[in-house]
Amino acid sequence: MTDVSQLSPMHQQIYTLPNLLASITDPFDVSARETFSFEMCTSIKQIYLVGCGDSFHGPVGAELAFNQITGVPTRAVSSMQFSHYTAGFLPNTGPNTTLVITVSVSGVVSRTIEALRLAQSVGAIGVALTGNPDANLAAHAQHVFKTTVPPLPDEMKGMIVPGVRSYTASQIGLYSAAIRIGEVRGHISTLQADKLRAELKSLASTAAATIETCHPIAHDLVREWEDLREFVFVGAGPNYGVAMFSAAKVLEASGDPAWAQDVEEWAHIQYFSAEAATPTTFISVGDQGGFDQQRTAEVVNAANAIGRRTAGVLPEQEKNVSSLVKTKLPVMGAVREAFYPVVASIPGELIAAERAEHQGTEYFQAFGGGRHSSRGDQTSRIYDSIQLDEVNR
Repeated sequence: MTDVSQLSPMHQQIYTLPNLLASITDPFDVSARETFSFEMCTSIKQIYLVGCGDSFHGPVGAELAFNQITGVPTRAVSSMQFSHYTAGFLPNTGPNTTLVITVSVSGVVSRTIEALRLAQSVGAIGVALTGNPDANLAAHAQHVFKTTVPPLPDEMKGMIVPGVRSYTASQIGLYSAAIRIGEVRGHISTLQADKLRAELKSLASTAAATIETCHPIAHDLVREWEDLREFVFVGAGPNYGVAMFSAAKVLEASGDPAWAQDVEEWAHIQYFSAEAATPTTFISVGDQGGFDQQRTAEVVNAANAIGRRTAGVLPEQEKNVSSLVKTKLPVMGAVREAFYPVVASIPGELIAAERAEHQGTEYFQAFGGGRHSSRGDQTSRIYDSIQLDEVNR
């Protein structure tokens, strides 16, 4: 058993994820039932999942689940893309037929607040999925889906680390919403809905086993890769969201350039990158039901042929892609592709934590070099950016 108290702050938060998953699944299901009424669920004809940063990566990971479980065409769109380039051109499908779920744990991100306001201004149903029901996002929302995360243990409070708990909570919130909507609409039966809820609850034990198994593998990989300064994470469908999140954690934790790429797009672009040994991690369920398995296997072969150091975040039982990558970081349990992002994000988190610890770097570059921890200054202005008053057309 790992002595968590001896680990880095980011490692410590990763190790809280199993308990977090166990504690939020039922409350978030209740919150979904309270938020998504019968009238709302039965009237909608299209869904948009909107957010920034980690709160965009989560929606990308959840898009497949919404399409499969709700039966309603769903798109994940970044807040900037939605507010500036999409809201003014939403298809006219009638009143109360477009649902826009905006995701922000803090509830104070300007671009996401803007997206919600503009969506509602053109007749969409607006839902704020947030851990802060007293913040501006919730204040502007017609409906609030409360996804508050339980507090950290006292010894971990005050730590400023790359976020892993909030991302996990947003994912469970999104999946809970999809199950609720699909059940009410009759796209899935109550029996099927309850089975899906049970699968979400089982992810707590899957996460615990995955952390224990992948931690030493990530430790060794980071030391094997210590001479390299760039990292690439590759996935398709929901796992492209995992790739984006994994790259973000490396960048935030150690400051190393890290990129996310779609499986097919890697073959068109990163295939020509000059650094042969670039660590390239593929995220897939492979032969365990992955829609991407054939193409991912082809692209792993291509990566190996040009000298990439390949790794795979793959189910424990997966054989096809696993036989091709040089290192496997196994997800310890059977998880459907639509829910895979919840646990497939863990190996990338561990790589990020190990890289920062091994390199001795401070998270977020210690907010030095002109950066500011509030993010509300004249650099990024995430929280006080000027917002549009009306949609662009």
